[in-house]
Amino acid sequence: MTTIFDRPQDLIGAEGTQLGPTEWLTIDQARVDGFAEVTEDRQWIHVDVKRAQSGPFGGTIAHGYLTMSLVNHFLPQLIEVRGFTHAVNVGADRLRFLNPVRVGARIRATGEIVGVEEIKGAVQSVVRVTVAIEGEEKPACVVDTISRYFPEG
Repeated sequence: MTTIFDRPQDLIGAEGTQLGPTEWLTIDQARVDGFAEVTEDRQWIHVDVKRAQSGPFGGTIAHGYLTMSLVNHFLPQLIEVRGFTHAVNVGADRLRFLNPVRVGARIRATGEIVGVEEIKGAVQSVVRVTVAIEGEEKPACVVDTISRYFPEG
């Protein structure tokens, strides 16, 4: 379920707001292979299905950075901010990969607004996103995403 803020200023004071969860997303080998191709990270634990069967994870796994990049897929399902002229991704803090995502697994995200401040005519939010793996106790990753919204008018 998406939490909607009608304008960036409405984020002020929203720290502690819980977001999500999102829909489940299946991680398939084609997605992992595509990520390997564009990043040129073709380590066998990601792309060699046969070799990975006898490897440490019993099969291929998603790249940690693939999992983290999918946060960009999940964020619009978690939070929608309206009433801005433009917005930018400022970066990320506290990124941790806690559990490998095996190919075939399903992942989804939850979030929490952990910080909001006014900066340089904009409202900047920090949303802590946790990517969960279906049936696993430990999440795949946790990252604090930083977004800056420039209000209309």
